[in-house]
Amino acid sequence: MKNNSGTLVTILTASLIHEIHIAKTLLASRGIDSYIIDENIMSTIGTAFVEGYKLRVSTLDLKKAKEILAEVNTKDN
Repeated sequence: MKNNSGTLVTILTASLIHEIHIAKTLLASRGIDSYIIDENIMSTIGTAFVEGYKLRVSTLDLKKAKEILAEVNTKDN
């Protein structure tokens, strides 16, 4: 998958959609666009087949996005 600023790569996989939404909001607050993959799959085929929701960012934003998410994880510990 590509967007206008590079290839999209998965930065986070979570089994709970609210974790993905929190990360997406955090990245957006720092000016990084992200995209949720498989958000609607549970309503289509059920939870038995969902291996996790994925949050993707542009390869151009990957380093900064990792730093932001790592910063939050460090504060939580």
